[in-house]
Amino acid sequence: MFAHRRWESLGSADLGWLRAKHHFAVSADDNPEHDALGPLIVWNDDEIAVGGGFPMHGHRDVEIITYVRQGVLGHRDTLGSEGTIRAGDVQVMSAGKGIRHAEFNKGDAPLKLYQIWLSPRVAGGEPQWDTKPFPKSDRSGRFVILASGFAEDEGALPIRADARLLGATLKAGESIRQALSSSRCAYLVVASGRIEVDGEPMGALDGVAITEVPAVEITALEDSELVMVDTGQV
Repeated sequence: MFAHRRWESLGSADLGWLRAKHHFAVSADDNPEHDALGPLIVWNDDEIAVGGGFPMHGHRDVEIITYVRQGVLGHRDTLGSEGTIRAGDVQVMSAGKGIRHAEFNKGDAPLKLYQIWLSPRVAGGEPQWDTKPFPKSDRSGRFVILASGFAEDEGALPIRADARLLGATLKAGESIRQALSSSRCAYLVVASGRIEVDGEPMGALDGVAITEVPAVEITALEDSELVMVDTGQV
């Protein structure tokens, strides 16, 4: 089953310094049909203006993955961590029993990123933060696991949720078949380009909730960048 969430159907917010689109409903004004998908509860497409950012604020019992699409993100938190995360990099933060952090546009151009929130498998625990670059050339023609809650996924950033974040790049005309975990539940977003998912067209920035299928067939109509969360164990 494929439930498309077209760009124009997504909820939105505009604070001046922040322009956001919500793949999952986070306010009463958002599309009520865009509910959570297993542990996946938030997927925001954020654009942060030069000089803008989120001031120091707190989180508890949530796994937050940040996928930077354009620009430079600055991070600091109450663990003493400081980071500079660039396009192609991924950041993960396990809030655990509580953490405070600030995130801001550290560059001279608009910052575009995905903020993805997942429910942890167990509440509490010590907060953690990490980041890692993932060159897009390594993802050419295939999905690569970028962050994972499963120990067997070596090289991926660790999270404490039953989910994986995957990324891929496809050239125009290229096709891939991606098997899903036993949960048969995933959410796919077209970060750039145009694709077909099992023959259904998807434009740039569209999303699709995928359920009750063992695998997904994807064909690129033009050069495309894809980001997907698979919510379950293999």
